[in-house]
Amino acid sequence: MDNRKLVLESEKEIKDELDKIDEVALINSEKVLNAFQEECVMESDFNETTGYGYNDQGRDKIERIFAKVFKAEKAVVRGQFISGSHALNVTFFALLRPNDLLLSITGKPYDTLDEVIGIKDNNSSLKSFGVKYDQIDLVNDDFDYEKITSYLKEHKVKVIEIQRSKGYSTRKSITLDKVEKVIKEIRKVDKDVIIMIDNCYCEFVTTKEPIEVGADICVGSLIKNLGGGIAPNGAYVVGRSNLIDLVGERLTLPGEGLEVGPTLGMNKLILQGLYMAPTVVASALKTAVLTSCVMEKLGYKVEPKYNEERADIVQNIVFNDKDKMVKFCSGIQKASAIDSNSVVEGWDMPGYSDPVVMASGSFTQGSSIEISCDGPLREPFIAYMQGSLTYEYGKLGLISAINYLNK
Repeated sequence: MDNRKLVLESEKEIKDELDKIDEVALINSEKVLNAFQEECVMESDFNETTGYGYNDQGRDKIERIFAKVFKAEKAVVRGQFISGSHALNVTFFALLRPNDLLLSITGKPYDTLDEVIGIKDNNSSLKSFGVKYDQIDLVNDDFDYEKITSYLKEHKVKVIEIQRSKGYSTRKSITLDKVEKVIKEIRKVDKDVIIMIDNCYCEFVTTKEPIEVGADICVGSLIKNLGGGIAPNGAYVVGRSNLIDLVGERLTLPGEGLEVGPTLGMNKLILQGLYMAPTVVASALKTAVLTSCVMEKLGYKVEPKYNEERADIVQNIVFNDKDKMVKFCSGIQKASAIDSNSVVEGWDMPGYSDPVVMASGSFTQGSSIEISCDGPLREPFIAYMQGSLTYEYGKLGLISAINYLNK
């Protein structure tokens, strides 16, 4: 069977999974549409502000829309955030003070936070300001509930961090059911600890978001799911009003907070990206499900399997072979609309300890919701595939990647 036929035949087998994704997309689309209509979005909301950004009605409306979509009290949604990692950094520094304790209950966070926390020495880290850090690893891809509750009884923790997506690890991503369960256990011991969720790659994968299951604050990027491939940069933080005010004052300055911040013409792009996001996330999920089915047929270990519950848009393919991993990523790059002639090879990417290979022929640099495939060049050589603005482009990317594997 040729590779194109293999992909198209596999598509027939996963129809039930694709239908489920469409059902979720419809619910999330209705949620977004309702928020737009409740806030009476108008063309005038696209107007830009410069300088201080005083009285930007469109910006303020965007933030109320995000709060409604997440069922949160308040939101900060700004292009001044460079990335999801930047938004996480700002949130950590907003919530934590010297001698406070930060606890991760999903093991070591994403590589780009190593120097933010102080796991890797940096004079600007939380550690350098006297913030303490500890972590509790997952057990069999779930929270270590007993260890977490025991730890909270013995230590005064200020912020608990939960990273839902797997990052560059081999664990499974964390479903909202598990998040809800662990939050209930935490609240039995400590009602005051701030529970913060790194929600990157997870938005609109299901019909609920972390605030709805008890989280206090939630962070994500606009060049991932919620930007819909349209927002050129930025990130969001949603949650309790008093916590969002702290984040706003850390992003800008005390006393001015969310009242300042020019949008520089981004309002329309952020709104349009959010409007498209449910459909774009659905396309990414369909591409991931199809990839999982096809690559497992070809003999590769995949996670998650095509019919497993998903918490994010990321699809793992374990190659156990550096050359095969690079070839697969090269095929994705070749199928991209932008930089399709570029050569994929490992490079020392800022914030990572290992060389990273990254295929990302995207309209926005680093946009993970556009079709991309990347991973650190280390054993067991896992490619992390995510995105695709449309399912059709995702299928073409997969066919190209398989063709490259055979070269």
